Amino acid sequence: MATMTLLAAVRDALLTEMGLNDKIVIMGEDVGHNGGVFRATEGLQAEFGEDRVMDTPLAESGIIGMAVGMAVNGLKPVPEIQFMDFIYPAFDQIVSEVAKLRYRSGGGFSCPMVIRTPYGGGIRGGHYHSQSAEAYFAHTAGLKVVIPSNPYDAKGLLIASMRDNDPILFMEPKKIYRSMKGEVPEGPYTVELGKANVVREGKDVTLICWGAMTQVCLQAAELCVPRGADCEVVDLRTLVPLDEETILESVKKTGRVVIVHEAQRTCGFGAEVSALIAEEAILYLEAPIVRVTGLDTPFPYTLEHVYMPDAERVALAVGKVTNF
Repeated sequence: MATMTLLAAVRDALLTEMGLNDKIVIMGEDVGHNGGVFRATEGLQAEFGEDRVMDTPLAESGIIGMAVGMAVNGLKPVPEIQFMDFIYPAFDQIVSEVAKLRYRSGGGFSCPMVIRTPYGGGIRGGHYHSQSAEAYFAHTAGLKVVIPSNPYDAKGLLIASMRDNDPILFMEPKKIYRSMKGEVPEGPYTVELGKANVVREGKDVTLICWGAMTQVCLQAAELCVPRGADCEVVDLRTLVPLDEETILESVKKTGRVVIVHEAQRTCGFGAEVSALIAEEAILYLEAPIVRVTGLDTPFPYTLEHVYMPDAERVALAVGKVTNF
């Protein structure tokens, strides 16, 4: 075991799996010589050469389009989109080609790739470097959406993603890239895709979250202890496929739910989770479902601390559902 940041765990996953699978190819803006803007691929070009870790022009559509060609010809591309905010020029390639190739070819072709991208706020990046766009892609049939919340999961989920036969959007919460540290096994291992993690057990309220919001919910749970609420924290890990069984099992136990995400409230993925609970477990609820989210505005710079959910906002929501 080694103590790693989440960022180091991502790099270790890439290094480990590239050593085992010579079909894996990394490409993106500055990922080679410079190791990427966050240094997630630092040293990989020196280790594996320019044919497997390649710098590209500043053209996201071209990066993903090239990855499609590689994928259908037997490689396993792992393209990086430097910030999730820059993914929109590649949206057509991802939605119209990557996600649909298996279906439009009647199973004749697959398009296995892992699109890595840092997402979310917490670094004062303003509206062009802080977006959380998971709902767009969770809505796209044919894609899997994976979001780790800690170093152990980051490595295990990324290796599992690189071994999967479907296209995957792997979203990395940059707020905790370097602030989150944990024990990570040496060598290869996987964390199952589509399996949520109950990171804290409780009996009164279920907090449902993913990515950087998992730590916020754990902090909120501690705030709620002296206030008389015992919170269970469920980290979804993957939005697609969604672990409905774990969600519903927790909700049926506690009867109260708070869903937390940093993306905008309207049409955020939390609404889908809320609908699932309402459809499958409404008779178990003791209070209305509450969402704690980002605001329905472009992501601010100076008011980032107001926009993003924090532990106190979540704790207040817990109070709302326990006092209903």
